[in-house]
Amino acid sequence: MQQGSARRKIGVLYGGRSGEHDVSLCSAASVVSALNSSKYEIIAIGIDKDGKWYVQDKPQIVKHKDFGQVLSLKKRGTWLVNHFEQENKLLLYNMENSGEKVAVDIVFPVLHGTFCEDGTLQGLLELAMVPYVGADVLGSAVGMDKDVAKRLLHEAGIPVVPSLTVNFQQWRNNQKSIMESAIDKLGLPLFVKPVCTGSSVGVKKVKQEGSLPEAVDYALQFDTRVIIEKAIDCREIECAVLGNESPSASVLGEIIPSHEFYSYEAKYIDPDGAIPKIPAQIEPALAAAIRKMAVAGYQALGCSSMARVDFFLDKNTGEFYLNEINTLPGFTSISMYPKLWEATGLKYSDLLETLIELAQDRHKRKMAIKTEVN
Repeated sequence: MQQGSARRKIGVLYGGRSGEHDVSLCSAASVVSALNSSKYEIIAIGIDKDGKWYVQDKPQIVKHKDFGQVLSLKKRGTWLVNHFEQENKLLLYNMENSGEKVAVDIVFPVLHGTFCEDGTLQGLLELAMVPYVGADVLGSAVGMDKDVAKRLLHEAGIPVVPSLTVNFQQWRNNQKSIMESAIDKLGLPLFVKPVCTGSSVGVKKVKQEGSLPEAVDYALQFDTRVIIEKAIDCREIECAVLGNESPSASVLGEIIPSHEFYSYEAKYIDPDGAIPKIPAQIEPALAAAIRKMAVAGYQALGCSSMARVDFFLDKNTGEFYLNEINTLPGFTSISMYPKLWEATGLKYSDLLETLIELAQDRHKRKMAIKTEVN
């Protein structure tokens, strides 16, 4: 590729193996529509629910019964992902058509959940030595793991909601003692969540002790570990953070769910499931403290590029807690991350451009790191 001539090739990765596959298709439709096609050649790469990759031929934005519009994902050919042949590029070959090869200069993952934003995909992209948008391996893995993230945040002096974590074997062998410990230490009501999922997948609220086993068994369908967390009567506050070494925080937003809590259905299925309020109506000093804590949490977990940082603001005490960090937040037309930045003064298309620049800057710094001792 000649410098200053051909457009750089942006590979938009979407779909994926997680339970948020369809959400990703919706995010991808928005990103593909907003990327600067005069500056970049956009290559849509869909990953199906079996984990197979498919380079799309003229991808289309189509209607979806739950998500409005999504980027279509057509399964054509048998594609091999090759990260060794050409430095700083991700190559894909169609094994059914030897003449069809695609080389990607920058990867823009628009993927959510397990195998997508948990460090696994990021590890492949690091091996390919290709720039990519979003947190790196460490930030992605830690941000996805609610248990590890809580421990690191607590160590950094950042308030988190009290909880306990159990794995499948512990639950099977010690169910009674775990239930007693959860009720004794955390009280009721409780939330039960898979440790490594997003978008409230597998989450249940437990109001009675007898409902706890069912909720844990349900969550264990989505992960091998479960976190049992004290329920807080709270407002749900969100902050968008952007940047590498010197990140910035957006204005705050509030999610006001019409459901009992901000469930997967409230987020994506029910059009009236929640009302986003931007900016959140919060006293300025408190808002500043939350924004400062969002950046501190982002840095404590080793994040880069971007993340949406979610807080609980206790309605009774006024205290706030960092709930979780989402390192590949939704990018649909109604998603909070781009809407928060838009309210802060950065429009959607400029946000995408900034993310691409951050990816290239981080890549340049990493490629300058020595791997051998002279």
